[in-house]
Amino acid sequence: MVDSIVILTGAGISAESGIATFRGPGGLWEGHRVEDVCTPQALVRDPDLVHRFYDLRRAALADVRPNAAHDALARLDRDWPGDLLLVTQNVDDLHERAGSRRLIHMHGELRSALCAACGGRTPHPGALPPGSVCATCGAPMLRPDIVFFGEMPYAMERIEAAIAAADLFVSIGTSGAVYPAAGFVGLASTCGARTLELNLEPSAGSALFDETRIGPAGLLVPAFVEEVLRPAT
Repeated sequence: MVDSIVILTGAGISAESGIATFRGPGGLWEGHRVEDVCTPQALVRDPDLVHRFYDLRRAALADVRPNAAHDALARLDRDWPGDLLLVTQNVDDLHERAGSRRLIHMHGELRSALCAACGGRTPHPGALPPGSVCATCGAPMLRPDIVFFGEMPYAMERIEAAIAAADLFVSIGTSGAVYPAAGFVGLASTCGARTLELNLEPSAGSALFDETRIGPAGLLVPAFVEEVLRPAT
């Protein structure tokens, strides 16, 4: 019997909406080395480049829409009577736009700003030039609210507690190569949850799952949600 579900989503679920996956050919992300746009050192070395990079990613959200997989997970969020936590590694807002509410962005959000001085996080849908002032503390130190490599993802204690209590852990569209998210399946298995992977191709951690289903998220996720909700309706 399944009462509690934790779902992890990665770049593969948003790729079907037209958002580039994190690492493309040659280790590039949207034409840039990840080390040049997604590390604390990069922000110090070239703040103009880093801020401009995320400004462009933020603006690009206006041209994409949630796909069938996002819509299906929003339906599950709405109709599932038990505990549910959707954890996304993605920094886009497609889950929210589809209607998901029981949601954590473990790697931050494009449409949010983080104050490097006081740690405050505030919605910020527009451009964020270097030196932008924090409305809370007044420091000119707002930066993209993105968890850079070497920084701690958000809400890890809450995520790990939910996984430890889950009956079912599902990973959708993830590479299985980026920690700590890559370790979630091991935690779920150790704590007795059934584990399921839905992915376009086997991930680096496929062997750790009880079951792997291969195919587009836009097909696999609606079918999975239909399967899960059938006994609950």
